Amino acid sequence: MTFLESLLWPLTLPYGAVVHLRARAYLKGILSQHRLNGMVISVGNLTTGGTGKTPMVLWIAERLLLEGKSTGILTRGYRGGGHGSDSTSDEVRLLQARLGNRVAFGVGADRFARGSELSERGVGSFILDDGFQHLQLARDVDIVLIDATNPFGGGHLLPAGRLREARSALARADIVVVTRSDHAPAIEAAIRRDSDAPIFYARTRLESIRAFCGEYPGREFTELHSRKLFAFSGIGNPAGFHADLRQWGFGVAGCKIFPDHHRYIARDLEVIETEARAAGANVIACTEKDIFNLSGVPLPKIDLCYCCISLQIAREQEFWENVLVVAESRIRSRR
Repeated sequence: MTFLESLLWPLTLPYGAVVHLRARAYLKGILSQHRLNGMVISVGNLTTGGTGKTPMVLWIAERLLLEGKSTGILTRGYRGGGHGSDSTSDEVRLLQARLGNRVAFGVGADRFARGSELSERGVGSFILDDGFQHLQLARDVDIVLIDATNPFGGGHLLPAGRLREARSALARADIVVVTRSDHAPAIEAAIRRDSDAPIFYARTRLESIRAFCGEYPGREFTELHSRKLFAFSGIGNPAGFHADLRQWGFGVAGCKIFPDHHRYIARDLEVIETEARAAGANVIACTEKDIFNLSGVPLPKIDLCYCCISLQIAREQEFWENVLVVAESRIRSRR
């Protein structure tokens, strides 16, 4: 524990108590949940920062569409007090860019209200993005993602650590997915102390590298493996992005990290380019999410590209069958 974390640790006690009591109140029916008319699949995690939620939401959306389901995504959006596409975050814009009008979006803090609007438009299958702690909305399946590179956020609750809830909250999970790993016995053992949910594994798969010249999606950039790159990002888990780049075989000369959801300004790109050239890099690379925070910023003279990824789930058919079995069982029990 760092000095700052030790100073913040006393604040975890009231935070943890409030979070625990709130979850118990929903479990006991003291606080009531709102239920949508349709199947609700929640994708969430225990920690702050990136565990692969957006790629998982994309994967589930594509699967529902393949089965002919009218699908909606319910998301708060970053600082999501707004309502509608004008208030969307980088993650929402990424989802919209990938899925287009094949999926309906309900964006805003009141996800029951947004879901009810989509239900009136004929949507019958909902994906609740970042939903594990959003207990106001009832769900039929709770999928919890755990990043193998930092599974439990240092083991401390907010604000000293990155845990939104204690690990005991895993008892609510129906399915656990360990991301950025193929096999993690120690993490499985830790999960098993609190949950008997089936455990699956998933990795981020690089679909393509695309050059960014001011317009999305840009042309495919095929020469990156022969170039020395400098990485930058404003995401929840930058270390995971850097690990992925090396896993994909790229030579990373250096990196620049910004806060999650960072909106870039011209000065940021100037600093990135200066540091990249000083490190001997001749191309800079970021995540697809970062591209949506570069709008209107003058582009650097150095080549700029971004990584398009998807989620590769081990035993994916078994995973999907588990999702449907749990959901259908919950739906039948309500009839």
